[in-house]
Amino acid sequence: MPEHPPFVTDKELLLAALRRSYAAALLISPLSLADQIKGIGFQCLSCGQCCQGEDNSVLVFPFEIREIMAERGQDWLQVAQPPEEGEWDSFGDFHTLEWRLKKEGLRCCFYVDGRCAIYASRPLLCRTYPFYLVEGRLCCSECPGLGMSIEMDAAQDIARQLILRHITEIEEAIELTERFEDFPRGRWNGGCCCCIIHDSEGEHIIPLFTAQHS
Repeated sequence: MPEHPPFVTDKELLLAALRRSYAAALLISPLSLADQIKGIGFQCLSCGQCCQGEDNSVLVFPFEIREIMAERGQDWLQVAQPPEEGEWDSFGDFHTLEWRLKKEGLRCCFYVDGRCAIYASRPLLCRTYPFYLVEGRLCCSECPGLGMSIEMDAAQDIARQLILRHITEIEEAIELTERFEDFPRGRWNGGCCCCIIHDSEGEHIIPLFTAQHS
């Protein structure tokens, strides 16, 4: 995913860099990417390692949250939660960026009985794991399925979704940056406070207790 600072300090510079990344992303060759994926090799073993664990954190965008909500008949905070990383403002409110799929303990809340309960509407990150792009360069996360034989059709399908994910991430980052309004830094004052999540739609404000325990 495109890197950005915890909170925007120079919006125009960041937007210019994101737009350059977007232009470059549009030029990525699906066939070349598929060739690289086939050369690495991959088969999903349905082991569930990517669905659980302390480091498991699945970025999910607002439109993906709504797709899952529609499929499951659940509320927003039953599907997603804000990340724990962020900053306090001078009013005692906590600010953070974007959303993660909700977890129950160390596992994704939708990983049930060894299966994904939202497979048809799973986020782009899940669809393309263990692959991701950094400035158009193919990278891999750890996965026991890497190195296994893959058919070209399957590699091409992953490549197409990987490019879509890369472009979507940049588009969402641009929208987030354009809508972001900076705030005076501070710290928790011990009183009642809110969690303010900044994403491509603007600000979502929820009670901090709800954000931590929903």
